[in-house]
Amino acid sequence: MGSCIICGTSVDGHICDTHQQDVVFEFRGTSADQLTPGRFYRGTVDGYAEFGVFIDIGDRVTGLLHRSELDQRLESLEWESGDDVYVQVKNVRDNGNIDLGWSIRQSEREFRGTLIDDPENDHAVLAENEGDETTGDQDETDEAPVRHEVGGVADESADEDQRTAGETGGAAADDADEADEATEPVESGGGGGAAVVEEQTATGDLDQVAVATLEEHVGEDVRIEGEIADIRQTSGPTVFEIRDESAAVDCAAFEEAGVRAYPHVEDGDIVRLDGEVRRRRGELQVETEALVVLEDDERDTVTERMADALTERARPDDVEPLAADAAVDAVLDEVREAATAIRRAILEDRPVVVRHNATADGYVGGVALERAALPLIREQHGAADAEYHYFDRRPLEDGVYDMEDATNDVTGMLDNRERHDEKLPLFVFVAAGATRESIDGFDLLSVYGADRVVIDAAEADGEVVDAVSTTVSPSLADSDERTTASALAANVAAHVNEDVRADLGHLPAVSFWENTPEAYVTAAEDAGYDADAVREIREAITLEAFYQSYEDKRELIADLLFPENEDDRGLAGHVSEQFRQKLDAEIETAEANLERRTVDGVDVLVLDTDAFAHRYEFPPTNLLLDELFRQHRDDVSVVVGLASDELSLRSDADLDVRAVAETAAQDASEAGIAAKSARDGCLEFLSGERDAVLDAVLDAVAAQL
Repeated sequence: MGSCIICGTSVDGHICDTHQQDVVFEFRGTSADQLTPGRFYRGTVDGYAEFGVFIDIGDRVTGLLHRSELDQRLESLEWESGDDVYVQVKNVRDNGNIDLGWSIRQSEREFRGTLIDDPENDHAVLAENEGDETTGDQDETDEAPVRHEVGGVADESADEDQRTAGETGGAAADDADEADEATEPVESGGGGGAAVVEEQTATGDLDQVAVATLEEHVGEDVRIEGEIADIRQTSGPTVFEIRDESAAVDCAAFEEAGVRAYPHVEDGDIVRLDGEVRRRRGELQVETEALVVLEDDERDTVTERMADALTERARPDDVEPLAADAAVDAVLDEVREAATAIRRAILEDRPVVVRHNATADGYVGGVALERAALPLIREQHGAADAEYHYFDRRPLEDGVYDMEDATNDVTGMLDNRERHDEKLPLFVFVAAGATRESIDGFDLLSVYGADRVVIDAAEADGEVVDAVSTTVSPSLADSDERTTASALAANVAAHVNEDVRADLGHLPAVSFWENTPEAYVTAAEDAGYDADAVREIREAITLEAFYQSYEDKRELIADLLFPENEDDRGLAGHVSEQFRQKLDAEIETAEANLERRTVDGVDVLVLDTDAFAHRYEFPPTNLLLDELFRQHRDDVSVVVGLASDELSLRSDADLDVRAVAETAAQDASEAGIAAKSARDGCLEFLSGERDAVLDAVLDAVAAQL
C-alpha cells in the first residue's frame, strides 16, 4: 500500500483513480491491449498520413492521432520523425487499432509526475528522473497541503484538476468536488431510476423549465426534458449532459463512488430529469433526483419541440437578393430553406459537405457557400482546424452524382462516425444533382439518413424533388428566366451569413460565359471588378478546376476569387493567359476537322473528339464543344461531339435529350443508346455501333427541331 503522488490518498501503487490524468506514463508493454484508455502517454512521431499522424507508444505499439483531434491544421504541424509528443489513449479497438487524442500539455514538466506503465507489474511505478526531486507524499497525513511538487513541478491541485477536466472534454465539477458529492448520496439512486420517476411524475408538481433559464432556479427543484448529449463516468457521480432546445447542462447522478448511475440510459436518449439546480465552481449543475427515458408519444413530442426550435433558431432573417434577378426572386422561399438547412447543420455540429460540378459555375457556387459557412463554424467550435473538419467541398467531374460518388461519400461518413463519433453530414449539391441520373446516388445517402439539398439552375426532375429535402431550381417555379447555379448559391450564402454579403457581389457575374445580366455586371463593378477582371477569374478557375478535379483547392480558389490586395489580382490574369493559349490551340485543331452535315434542313457540325481532341489534356470535351457552339451558333443549329462510346449535343434549341435517346434507340436497336446526362446533353452507347448511333441521333434531333 502506498500513497498517491498527487493527493496522498492511500492507494496500491503511486496514483489514485482520481488523478490518473494528471501524470504522463511511459509504456513498457508490447501490445495494444496492455494500454489503459484515458491515460496520457509519451510517444514519438512515426510518420504522417493524409488523415493524421502515427505515434509510437513504446517499441512495438503505434496509434493514430487523427487530424480531427488536432488543435491546428495537420499541414501546420512542425513535428518530425522521432520527436517526443504527448497523447491520450482514447480507445483500443478489437483489431488492435489505437485511437489517440491531442494533449494540450506537450512537455513532461507540464504534467504532475511521470510513471512507468509496465504490464508485468500490478500497478504503475515511479519513473527515475535524474536531477529531479520527486516527492511521493509518502509522509503526508490526511491534512496534506493542496500544493505538491512531483517531478520538479509545483501546481495547485484544484487548478490542475480543472485543466485536466477541460482537456478531456468534461464540463462537470472536478473529481475532488465529485468525491464530496459522494458523501451526500441522493436517495433516488440510479438502480431504480425509472420507477422513482414514474412515482414522482404521478405525485410531484415540479414545473418543466428550459435549460437556458436554470440561472433563475438555483436552489430549486426543477424538471427538464431533452436529449442525452454525453455521458461521463467520474470517480464519484455519473455526469449526464442534457441538451434541450435552448442550451445544455451537466446533471450529476450518484449511485456509489465510481459506479454508473442509470445504466440503461444511453447517448441520444430523450429523457425527463428531476433535480435540484446548484452552482459548482461557477458552473450550473443539476443534482439528479430522478431520471427516465421517454418513449412513444412523449419522446416524439419532445423531439419535435426541439427540432422545431432548432429550425426556428437556424432560420435566417429575410435578406435582399444580391442583385435584381427574376429567377432568384421566383425561388426565394427555397433559397431561405436551403440556408436554414445549412445553418441548422452547423448548430447541430454536423459537417456540411458541398458537392459541386467541376466547372466555373460549380466552383463559384460552392465557394460562395464556403465563404458564408466557415465564419459560423469557427464561431461554433473553438478548435483551430474546425473549418476543415466541419466543412468539406468536393468537386464532381460532371453534374451527375452517381453510385461511385455516393459510395465514396457513404464509406467516408460511416468511417468517421465509427472512428470519431461524427454526426452524419448535410450534403449540398451545387450545379449538380438536379436530374434523375443522380437518383441512385441520392437513394444510397437516404438509406443512412443523410440530408440532401440541391441548388441548380438546370431543369429539376420530379424524382429529384422527392428524393431530397430542398431543391432550389427556377424550373420548379415555372420561371423561364435565365440564371446560373452560382447566382442561386451566392444568394443562399448571403442568407446563411449576411456578414459576408460584401464578399459575394461579384460571384454571379463570374459564372456567366456570355450575356451576363446587367444587374450582375453592375454588382461586380461595385465590388471593384470590371468585365475583363471577371473574365480572367472565370477562365482561371475553369483551368484550375480541370487539374486534380477531385480536389477542392480551397486556398488557391480563394486567392482567385477573393484577392486580399491589388497585387494578388495578378494571379487570375496569369492563369487566364494559360487558359486562353490552351483553348485557342485546341479550337484551331477542331476547326480544321469539323464535318458539316444537313439533316432534314437542320445544319449540324460534327467533331470526332477521339481523333481531333486531346482527351486527357485541357480543355475538356465539354468546354471545347461549348466554345465551338458559341463561335458557330449563327451558322448551325447543333454541334455534336462524337467519342468512341459517348455523344454530346450543343444547341440553343430546347432539346429533350432523353427523348432523342429513346427515338435513336429505336433506329439503332443494337447500340444500347441511353441518356447519360440530360443536363450536359450527353448520351452513351456501345462503341461497335458508333456510325449507326450518329445517324440515328441526328435523325432524332432533326425530328425535334
